[in-house]
Amino acid sequence: MEKTKKNDEKILSVENIHTTFHTHGKSVKAVRGVSFHADRQEILAVVGESGSGKSVLMKSILGLMPENAEVTADQMLFLDQDMMEMTPEQLRKMRGKEIAMVFQDPMTALNPVRTIGFHLTEVLKRHRGMDNRSARKEAVAVLEQVGIPSPEKRLGQYPHEFSGGMRQRVLIAMALCCRPKLLIADEPTTALDVTIQAQILELLKKLQDETGMSIILITHDLGVVASLSSRILVMYGGLLMEEGLTREIFYAPRHPYTRALLQAVPKPQTGDKKRLEPIPGMAPSLIDPPDGCPFAERCKFACEECEKGIPKYRIYSDTQRAMCIFSAEELDARERKVE
Repeated sequence: MEKTKKNDEKILSVENIHTTFHTHGKSVKAVRGVSFHADRQEILAVVGESGSGKSVLMKSILGLMPENAEVTADQMLFLDQDMMEMTPEQLRKMRGKEIAMVFQDPMTALNPVRTIGFHLTEVLKRHRGMDNRSARKEAVAVLEQVGIPSPEKRLGQYPHEFSGGMRQRVLIAMALCCRPKLLIADEPTTALDVTIQAQILELLKKLQDETGMSIILITHDLGVVASLSSRILVMYGGLLMEEGLTREIFYAPRHPYTRALLQAVPKPQTGDKKRLEPIPGMAPSLIDPPDGCPFAERCKFACEECEKGIPKYRIYSDTQRAMCIFSAEELDARERKVE
């Protein structure tokens, strides 16, 4: 599947990445051999419930892991630059300048005793070598770009003087200061009310259209990505369970986990009054992950074969693949039996 995309169309390409945390004599296998790519000027969504490995995957690529984390990969390319060969200093220079990340909790991501102006000008001086006057002028322009009113005045204020949605806009502004080619947004709408969520998502789409940057959007909410992303990666148990275009994932899901996620999401716009189905059970422990499909224990279609080993991918198109022993037709037949 990866071969269908030319290298010059990809901005990020990752092959077989593993991340393991070594703690208290145990090993937590948080990411277990994930391969994916992000294209230029696209919005790629990474979805899955908490603990599926979404944030760890992205932080592993950026080298933002603690000392007890072990990260290995066959390949990690950003614009044909080999990230595996980079020194910590080279990675640090790349972070923020070419790849930026918006973290999910704006209150803890911002220093409470520093002004908003300090946060922005510090980034501009460090990564773009600006003097105080130029950095302040650019900071005002970036705050205006993300829709913060009276930006001049706001530079002198502190994070606690901003609402949750405004703080999230500040984090996006900080990420945009260096005009990155790739923006990773980690749960950017968490803890925000529905109206503010919509504004933040609309802002990300507007900025992507204006700047042409690529965005990787990490979320547990499929509703968030429906009208925003062009492709979706579905993660569970540290593995990539399904990958496809957004329309393929929503209208022709091929993995039981993807189907289960969609059946748990309300669809008010369709007028469908079908009862929502919660996914039973709990996600598996990644200290001792199962030998087979990690979703088998919670899957209503599972059989003994599912527990014997991690399934190979079934390729459905140039853009869609699913890690399941059953074909889509077999899943449909089993669905009818269950009903």
